[in-house]
Amino acid sequence: MTSAAPHDLVVTQATLDDWPVIAGWAAAEGWNPGLSDGPAFFAQDPDGFFLGRIDGEPVSAISVVNHGSDYAFLGCYLVRADLRGHGHGLTTWKTALAHAGERTVGLDGVVAQQDNYRQSGFELAHRTIRFTGTASRSGKPAGVRPAGSADLAAITAYDSACSPADRPRFLAEWLTGPGHHAFVRHDGTRVTGYGVLRPGHDSLRIGPLFADTADDARALFAALTADADGREVAIDVPEPNAAGVALAEGAGLRASFETARMYTGAVREYARHRVFGVTTLELG
Repeated sequence: MTSAAPHDLVVTQATLDDWPVIAGWAAAEGWNPGLSDGPAFFAQDPDGFFLGRIDGEPVSAISVVNHGSDYAFLGCYLVRADLRGHGHGLTTWKTALAHAGERTVGLDGVVAQQDNYRQSGFELAHRTIRFTGTASRSGKPAGVRPAGSADLAAITAYDSACSPADRPRFLAEWLTGPGHHAFVRHDGTRVTGYGVLRPGHDSLRIGPLFADTADDARALFAALTADADGREVAIDVPEPNAAGVALAEGAGLRASFETARMYTGAVREYARHRVFGVTTLELG
């Protein structure tokens, strides 16, 4: 897919080799991308990443990652700081959005762009608040253990109940990526929650944190932060999940950033009350 644009901008699909450029721009914006996100992101939809170039040099980026036949997620919407205001972002947006076809598209929009997203047909679902800080020390609780390969099927099924779409290819990479620490809570019969801790540019990132109850979430959070070994962590909590907000605040984390989850249409029903921390703002 290519698109000619103002000032000879050409938009083409990006590859995993291009990911360091995109992640570097995201880090410069203070978004704190994960250090090893790329392989999991591209596993979900290798055709869903785009770069705009002028004379071969990258100047803009976006991802429109398809999650099945009905849902896509838009992220990584970036223009190089010295080339903003020339229409490169809008051209990149229009070119990439065609990849979603007729799917409902979701995104997590920064405050400065939310009005633009509304004009493009996105409607607010809820705010998401990033909490950061060094969590209070606590031991790893009973009923929580590191996730292993034998847990993949159960975690994938649990994740599907907590998300607008199934994402098995993504999870197979996300649970085992370099530096990723995945934990599962099990009541002896079934999974009651899971979470992942991964290294980021500025702090460790928790995501997802999915759990049946606040008690399950607290147990998983304790395991994840124990693995953080006193380093700063960040978690993105949907504001409607009051128990999730209380968990982050009770652990001594502070609100530091916010986005808006927005959709262009309806998404399938999922267990929103189980989402104590979203997986990633780039892919939902």
